[in-house]
Amino acid sequence: MLSEIDLSPWPPCPAPFNMARHVLEASATRAPDRMALQIISPKGAERWSYARLMAAVRGCGTGLLALGLRPGDRVLMRLGNVVEFPVLFLGAIAAGLVPVPTSAALTGAEITRMAGVVQPALIVGGDGVALPDPLPCRAVTAADVAGWARLAPCDWDMGDPRRLAYVVFTSGTSGRAQAVAHAHRAIWARGMMHQGWEGIGDGDRVLHAGAFNWTYTLGTGLMDPWTVGAVAMVPAPGVEAAALPLLMKRFDVTVFAAAPGVYRQMLRAPMPPLPKLRHGLSAGEAMGDALRAAWEAATGRPLHEALGMTEVSTYISGSPARPARAGTAGWVQAGRRVAVLGAEDAPVPRGAQGVLAVHRSDPGLMLGYLGDAEATAARIRGDWFVTGDLAEMDGDGAIRFVGRADDLMNPGGVRVSPLEVEAVMATCPGVTDCAVAEVEVKPGVRVIGCFYLGAAPLDEAILAAHAGANLARWKQPRLWVRVDALPRSANNKLNRRALAGLVPPAKKGTTPHDPA
Repeated sequence: MLSEIDLSPWPPCPAPFNMARHVLEASATRAPDRMALQIISPKGAERWSYARLMAAVRGCGTGLLALGLRPGDRVLMRLGNVVEFPVLFLGAIAAGLVPVPTSAALTGAEITRMAGVVQPALIVGGDGVALPDPLPCRAVTAADVAGWARLAPCDWDMGDPRRLAYVVFTSGTSGRAQAVAHAHRAIWARGMMHQGWEGIGDGDRVLHAGAFNWTYTLGTGLMDPWTVGAVAMVPAPGVEAAALPLLMKRFDVTVFAAAPGVYRQMLRAPMPPLPKLRHGLSAGEAMGDALRAAWEAATGRPLHEALGMTEVSTYISGSPARPARAGTAGWVQAGRRVAVLGAEDAPVPRGAQGVLAVHRSDPGLMLGYLGDAEATAARIRGDWFVTGDLAEMDGDGAIRFVGRADDLMNPGGVRVSPLEVEAVMATCPGVTDCAVAEVEVKPGVRVIGCFYLGAAPLDEAILAAHAGANLARWKQPRLWVRVDALPRSANNKLNRRALAGLVPPAKKGTTPHDPA
């Protein structure tokens, strides 16, 4: 039996279609006064009804168009975890514009390079958030977005569901950020996850602990709850992971979503009773059976993991209806066609190792990498989108995740190219050569390690300061190791997998401090 499962097709997306309308209109029409969004903290909650949220979104669309923007123009989003983020994201899509959400933690150099790829017609920036230098276009503020919320509603820009809706960035093996272009139909495809993984409905109160710019948060934390009429909940800026359990209890959270690292931090202290919680969701990186078991023991509630990536979202998962078996990542979601490929991109026999692939007909698959046809062709080959993740398919169809076929690191749930980090650290005074890799410093704890050559050991504070000035927080190494030579093959190719063996025993078994 071959490692291919075909549960497609998913019902076709209606046409004409608008992603923002699909997310909000049904819930706002059916129950306009129902709570749509709560931004929670120990001090209380900021509350938005469905009627208020949809009015703000459509008013935002009107404000954007009043600036002279035209359908198809790109809007670079430089905002933190503020309510203007989802209002702007959906408002742009409602008006036929193309939002490009980015992390507020990116440095000026990083966002300048990204702006060169996107070529925005407008930038919306928050206080203290780095902007491209020089500015390639007009820039406005979050306060402008808040003001637009009071304007008359824009018309929904209806059209082909396959047209471009939004662009998000991910790391590529080339060492530079890749701009992933998604169609309006991507939100329709997320219906496969509502029961195939998330298990959410209109009575749920869903709390997601991630940043708004992350597609995991945008999808599972905001868009999916609103699509089904649930309450989307997010922590206010500055709320730490340690505060989340009590907030979950206080605000009657029924479904909680986060990356494995957040679960790990929450479990450092005893968990309070969570009588309303039904289950947790995890994605972004492999969780591991030990952490899942620890959560379930502490809360008495199941935890369902999903495997996916920015280019296609999640496509393999456990769910309340069909939990994953221990040691596996779960099952192919209904509506999808997935295979484990070997030589010549052909499915391997079940039980054999290969590369996970999703059929190119999947409605949630990206349109491609913006401005990079070569990278797109390298991923979408023949009938398949090849993920680069190594896996095995059991006889009953369960998927066992093995690791990544490429060198991308993923220690905190966001993929990072080692080439990008190495390019920055190589410019640090005193470093003559370097290599970085994801390293497991103790069971279940993985960090980015930087292995460097130099005439003398460098103060780790100097190395960390250089990384902090040039790299977003999640890209910064947390482990520093001076070596006499980097492991290389006979043809001088770096053996990145051998780097972990260079970690001194004294640096193992402890968790390095977070970068400042």
